Amino acid sequence: MAYTYVIKCADGSFYTGWTIDLEKRLQAHNGEIPGGAKYTKGRRPVTLYWAQYFEDKIEAQKLEHYIKTLSRKKKLEYWQAHGEGFV
Repeated sequence: MAYTYVIKCADGSFYTGWTIDLEKRLQAHNGEIPGGAKYTKGRRPVTLYWAQYFEDKIEAQKLEHYIKTLSRKKKLEYWQAHGEGFV
């Protein structure tokens, strides 16, 4: 199992990634445990904005890549159109 997730940073920007442990990954992005992305380090605190569950990590990685190619406007439209992923 795996997730494609989107977190909203304190500055209003978004970060997209994938993980097999959503709770632990969010803790890492917030600096509560080691890890997290350089991008989120200076934009804390971050909150979970959207997530989609997959049985296969390859599918989660594909969606992460796809979302990262979109403009901010298109990302917001995608997340709204796929509301079942909202958390």
